[in-house]
Amino acid sequence: MEKVSEFIDSWKKELKNKKFRLDILITILFLAMVLFCVTQFLGYNEQRFGFSFRDPILFMFKPIDVTWFTFIIMYGSIPITLIWLSKKPKMFFLGLQAYAIMLIFRVICMFLLPLNPPIDIITLTDPFVAFFSTGMTFKKDLFFSGHTATMFLMFLCLEKGLLKTLLLIGTLSIGLLVLMQHVHYSIDVFAAPFFAYVSFIIAKRINDIF
Repeated sequence: MEKVSEFIDSWKKELKNKKFRLDILITILFLAMVLFCVTQFLGYNEQRFGFSFRDPILFMFKPIDVTWFTFIIMYGSIPITLIWLSKKPKMFFLGLQAYAIMLIFRVICMFLLPLNPPIDIITLTDPFVAFFSTGMTFKKDLFFSGHTATMFLMFLCLEKGLLKTLLLIGTLSIGLLVLMQHVHYSIDVFAAPFFAYVSFIIAKRINDIF
């Protein structure tokens, strides 16, 4: 009960701040707009001409279907992280802002670098993406890996502790799993933490300025 009381008090304290209430509204609207635009773009992106290349890392092994391992790690980590972050209202919304910025980076990168999926891909049907889009299974949302980047972004949002360590392990695991399934090229996975980090830093700088 003491922790629940602390949780309520932290939100009451922040909600008294007019600027924070405005931040909540702007963040929710911004994220909703970005999610809508991303889902529209993904459908368009599937119809575009892309190119493939021989990935030396993927060439070393045949793909393995590890879909459920990916989803267990991914969608087990997200609610736990959101609950943990909700103890710190400002960081909670900073994380959402960073996520929206990261999605914008993904759209820009996919637009500038249209790729066809690896030839022997085993499709990763993401129920979350399908729910918020047309239900289509996307294969060309490649550079950079959204699953890997999201895991690393959650890692960045947390302070030192067991959960932060587990999220780092989870990030490495997700990156490995999507490669095992040939869902992504290796460059998609290796670049993901960089874009997550840049998105996080941009969100922090914006919050520091305003």
